[in-house]
Amino acid sequence: MTTTPRRTRGIRLALTGALLAGLTLLTTAGPALADDPSASASPTGDEAGPTEAGTTFRTATALKQGQSGAAQASAGDYLYWVFPADAGQRPTVEATVKLPGSAARRGTSTWQVDVYDGLRRRQACMYGHQTRKAAADAATVELSCVLRPVRAWSERWANDPLPGSYYIRLTVVDLPAADLGLPVDVEVKTSIKELGGGHDGGGSLAEPLVPGVSVASAGETGDGPASAAPRTLATGEPEDGWASGWWTDRWLWTVGGGVLAALAAVFGYSLTRGRGRPAHVPPGA
Repeated sequence: MTTTPRRTRGIRLALTGALLAGLTLLTTAGPALADDPSASASPTGDEAGPTEAGTTFRTATALKQGQSGAAQASAGDYLYWVFPADAGQRPTVEATVKLPGSAARRGTSTWQVDVYDGLRRRQACMYGHQTRKAAADAATVELSCVLRPVRAWSERWANDPLPGSYYIRLTVVDLPAADLGLPVDVEVKTSIKELGGGHDGGGSLAEPLVPGVSVASAGETGDGPASAAPRTLATGEPEDGWASGWWTDRWLWTVGGGVLAALAAVFGYSLTRGRGRPAHVPPGA
């Protein structure tokens, strides 16, 4: 059977569409893997973490993403750490409290870890053990908090997590009076899970929610006093900098979907148009 030119063009279009569809699937495989629960979180920093904790928001000890921190404190102290989180990330905070021997304690205690954003708004945990009770003979108590994905932008009235600094506050919320002041060893760890384009949204912040960032920006542009704080702040930022806000891997989905839709329209038109005049029919018949 002889293959007509129209059929040849149709076959070429079909093969081109299949090839582009495969390329689109390959380019969008990255976000799919990022959403996989088995995907690993950011690695722990190579350098040793800090060995102290702040006692207020202003004196919070800075942690890098994926870094651990330790401190020796007394039961009843408020302990603070701060770390950065950017858009498209889902932070997780874990805390372990090593309690003194049971012979020195008088009863049970309840410990709690809270996370606040750069505006000091308390952020809800998606899941985890944010509050836990330690029995009188318990040696340790472990706490955790998995935050919601950080968004690039949200409405003013919303309490969504936004790029910037995140404060960890660890304290005991219920304790016998006789146990106040007993020594405890505390360890906290932060981890970041990179999410795919399914959690991206339109818009971006002018500046991340980092205390002092507006003052630093004013000093750089010459609008503020010459003694303005430097841009490198104590709370730090992600190792690869803050996200620019305009790029998202949703662009891959959009462009790939548009190309596939155009190819499908051309291929559908070629099928519905038919094969034209048969070869055995003379022109004008």
